Amino acid sequence: MDKRYEVYALADGHFYDTPDRLSADDGHEPAPLFETARRTVPDGWHAARSGDWLTLTPLGADGAPLPGPAQGWKVHSSATRANADRIAAAVWDYCVPRGIPFKFVPGPHLLHLRNTKYAGRDTSGKFVTVYPDGEEQLRQVLEELGAELKGCEGPYILTDLRYGEGPLYVRYGAFARRYVVDERGSLVLAVADGEGRLVPDRRDPSFQVPEWVALPEFLRPHLEARNTTTVGDLPYRIEKALHFSNGGGVYVGTDTRDGRKVVLKEARPHAGLAADGADAVARLEREKAALERAAGTGVVPEVRDWFTLGDHRFLVMDFLEGRTLNSYFAERHPLLTTDPDPERVASYTRWALRIHRAVERAVEAVHERGLVFNDLHVFNVMVAPDEETVYLIDFEAAAPAEENGRQVVAHPGFFAPPDRRGKDVDRYALACLRIALFLPVTTLFVVDRGKAAHLADVIAGQFPDVPRAFLDEAVAEITRNPAGGTARTSAPLVDPGDWPYSRDSMVKAILASATPERDDRLFPGDIAQFSEGGGLGLAHGAAGVLYALDAAGAGRYEEGERWLLDHTAVVPPGTPLGLYDGLAGVALVLDRLGHRQRALDLVDCVLREKWQNLSSELNGGLAGVGLVLGHLAAATGEPELGERAAEAADILVRRLTEPVPDTPRRRAGLLRGATGPALFLLRRYEQTGETRLLVAAAEALRRDLAGCVLQKAHGGLEVDEGWRTLPYLGDGSVGIGMVLDDYLAHAGDGGERFSSLARTADDARETAFLAHAAGAAAEFEQARTGIRTAATSRFYAQPGLFQGRAGMILHLARGLTPDAGRERLEQQIAGLGWFAMAYQGQLAFPGNQMMRLSMDLATGTAGCLLALASALDAERAAHLPFLPPPPAALTRGSAPTES
Repeated sequence: MDKRYEVYALADGHFYDTPDRLSADDGHEPAPLFETARRTVPDGWHAARSGDWLTLTPLGADGAPLPGPAQGWKVHSSATRANADRIAAAVWDYCVPRGIPFKFVPGPHLLHLRNTKYAGRDTSGKFVTVYPDGEEQLRQVLEELGAELKGCEGPYILTDLRYGEGPLYVRYGAFARRYVVDERGSLVLAVADGEGRLVPDRRDPSFQVPEWVALPEFLRPHLEARNTTTVGDLPYRIEKALHFSNGGGVYVGTDTRDGRKVVLKEARPHAGLAADGADAVARLEREKAALERAAGTGVVPEVRDWFTLGDHRFLVMDFLEGRTLNSYFAERHPLLTTDPDPERVASYTRWALRIHRAVERAVEAVHERGLVFNDLHVFNVMVAPDEETVYLIDFEAAAPAEENGRQVVAHPGFFAPPDRRGKDVDRYALACLRIALFLPVTTLFVVDRGKAAHLADVIAGQFPDVPRAFLDEAVAEITRNPAGGTARTSAPLVDPGDWPYSRDSMVKAILASATPERDDRLFPGDIAQFSEGGGLGLAHGAAGVLYALDAAGAGRYEEGERWLLDHTAVVPPGTPLGLYDGLAGVALVLDRLGHRQRALDLVDCVLREKWQNLSSELNGGLAGVGLVLGHLAAATGEPELGERAAEAADILVRRLTEPVPDTPRRRAGLLRGATGPALFLLRRYEQTGETRLLVAAAEALRRDLAGCVLQKAHGGLEVDEGWRTLPYLGDGSVGIGMVLDDYLAHAGDGGERFSSLARTADDARETAFLAHAAGAAAEFEQARTGIRTAATSRFYAQPGLFQGRAGMILHLARGLTPDAGRERLEQQIAGLGWFAMAYQGQLAFPGNQMMRLSMDLATGTAGCLLALASALDAERAAHLPFLPPPPAALTRGSAPTES
C-alpha cells in the first residue's frame, strides 16, 4: 500500500485531488486559513498560492518581482497547530520591513497533512521558508527571528540542521526553479555546483552540505550538537530497520543483557499526526497502555522497556516470530494461476476460514480487556510459523472501549464509516477481512461500500466452499447504515464486455469528469498528475485520455484539445521531456489530432534541453523521445528530426555494448527497463534495415529477460523485483512480451528467417549478426510462452492498463489468432468487471491503490477503454503508441513507421 495516496483521497469523494482543495467540515466552504494568511498584501509585495504554499515576494519599482539569488542557505521553521499562526505572523512582521521573500503553509489542515504519519519525510515539518540574501543576512535572520520565536515547538525537519533549541532550521538548496537531468535520467530541481554546472538539489531526509559549499562557521556548533545523540549507550543492538514513517522508525534488535530478540518502535514529537491531532509520541503512549492492558492474553507482544533518547520516545517489545497476513497471498492464493486447481481452492478456503476465526478470537480477547483495536487489517495480523496462531500488532490506535470513539488511523481497505464507534469499528474490519481473504480489493469500499455485495458474488463463484452465510453476514455489516438500512450501491448498468455500449458508457464517464476550468489537470487520474507536467502527459494527463478516446473511436473532444493547446502554448517549467511522462508524448498526440505545428514546437523544446543525457527508458527517456522523433521525421520529412532520431539510436546501441550495471534492483519491463529501448530499435530497424539495430534490440530484450523468473505455481514468467514478481504491462513481463512478439515477427519460426539470411550473407560481420539474432529468436519463443501464461491468471490486484488486468487484455488481444486465445481473453474481460464502478451512472474504474476512481490512460478508465477497444473492436485495432498488432510475418525493412 502506497501511503501517499491517502492524502490525495481527502479532498474529493470520487477522485484523487490535491489537499489544498480540501473544504471545511460541511463540504461546501473552503477550509479555514490562518489569520495571517488572510492579511492584506502589503504595498510593493506580490502574494501567490501554489499548492499548499502562500508565497510573498517584494516588487521592484517596475512592479516586477525583485531578482534574488537562485540558490543559497534557506531558513525553515516548523510549527504545531497551536503556535503556527503566531510563527507565521512573526515571520511576516520580520520579513516584510526588510524585503526578504518568504512563504508559509496558509491553513491548519494543510499543516496537519504535512505532518501526518505517512507524509513525505523530505517535506515534513516545513511550515515557513525564508530566503535570505547571503550568509550575513542568514545569520541575522537566525539570530533575530530565532529570538522572536524562542520557546516555540515544532516537529524536527529531517532534511535540515536545527538552529539552537527553537523551531528554526537551515539547508542549502535552490531558491529559483531550475532543472537538470539527474544520473537516473529524470528531470529534477537543480542547483549550480562550484563550476556553475546544474546538478540535482538533493532533498534526502538527512542533513547534507553540498561538497562545493562550506558550512558557515556560526552553524558549526549546531552541527556538533546534532551529532551528540547516538544509540551507543543503549542496552540494545539495533540490527535492522523494518519500517520508516514520518512518525519514526521500527527496528529489530537484540537486548544485549539477555540476548533476546526485540522490536524497538520510535516516536518523534509533533510528527506523525493522526486524524485527531495526536502526534507519534501520544500514539506510542497509547500503544504502551493498550499492550499493558492486554498483557497475558497471548495475542499481543509483551512490553519490555520504555525510554527517551534525544526527544524521541522508544517502546521496546518482544519480537514475534512469523509473518504478517498479507505476505501469504502471493504464495497461497489459488487464483494466481490460469486454471485454479479445485483441491487447492478448497484447501485455501479451509485455511482462510481458520485464520479468520483465529483473528476473531484474538479481537474478542482484546475486547474482553476493555479495548478496541481500531486498526485491524492484513498488515497488522501476525501469523505464527505454525500458520494457525495469530497475533495482533501495532496498537497505537487502540482505545478503551468505554470511550466509544471513532477510528482515527486506518488502512483504507478496512476504514470504518463515520457511524461506527467503539467495538463496531473492529466488527466492520472483521467483515472486510472476510472479503479481503478471498479478494483483497476492499479499498473499493471507500468509494462505494455497496461494492461488497458484488465482490461476495464473485467470491461465491470462485470459491464454492465458502459458506454463503459467511459472505452475506460480511456484506450486511459493511453496508449497514445507522438507520438500520443498507448502503445503496451505484453500480454501473453496463458490463465491460458489452461493446459498444460499454465504450459509450466509459466515454460518458470520462467526459463528465472533465474540468476544463482547472489549470492543473483536465481529467482526474493518478496522483502523479500533480507533479511537474503530470496533468499534460500521455500516462496520467490530458494527452493520454485524448489519445484513448480517439483510438477507441469515441470521436473528438474539441474542448479538451483546446485545453491541451492552451496549456502548452508556454511550456510549464520542469515539465518532463519523455513519451509517457512529458512533452514528447504530448507532441505525439497533438500531431495525431492534427496540431502538427504545436507538436513540432514541443519537440523543439525537448531538443533544446540536454536530451542526450536522459535515461534509456521508454517512459521518460531516450527510447520514447527517439520514437517520437522518428515518427515526426517520417511524417514531415524534416532531416534534423531524422538525424536526432538516428543519434538517439546510436546512443542506445552504445549503452547496450557497455557492461550491465551491477545494481541490486535494476528495473525491467516496457516503461523503465531495457524493453523500451528494444522497441525503439526495432522500429528504427524497420525504417532503416540496419541489422545492428536488430541485434541491439535482442541484447536489450535479453537483459530484461535476465531479470525474470518462472513461477512454479503456474508457469508464468514474471519480472523479479527481489521482494515480489510482476506480470504487468508497465513494469512487468507482459510489456516485455509485447516487444518479444514484434521481434519474433521479424525472426520467423524459431529465427529461421535470420538463419536463412545468415547462410547467404556476403559479409562476415553481418553473418555473425544474423546468427546472433536467430539464436535470440529461439530463446525468445520459450520466454513468450511463459509471459502469455502470466497474462492469463484468474486474479490481478488492480484494473489499470500499466499495473493491472487491462494490460493483460491488451496483450492477449494484440496477439490473438482466429483459432486460439479467445477464451482466455474473454476470461480477462469478465475479470475486469470485478472492478467496475459507477460515475454519474456510467462505467468507470478505480485507479492505483483503488481508493478513488481514475480517468487516465496508465491507471484508469481511459486505459481500460483502450484495452477493451483492442479486444472487442476488430476494425479499429486500437493499441498503444508504436505497438500496433504485429503482422504474422515481416520482411526486413518492410514495416511502416506508425504511431
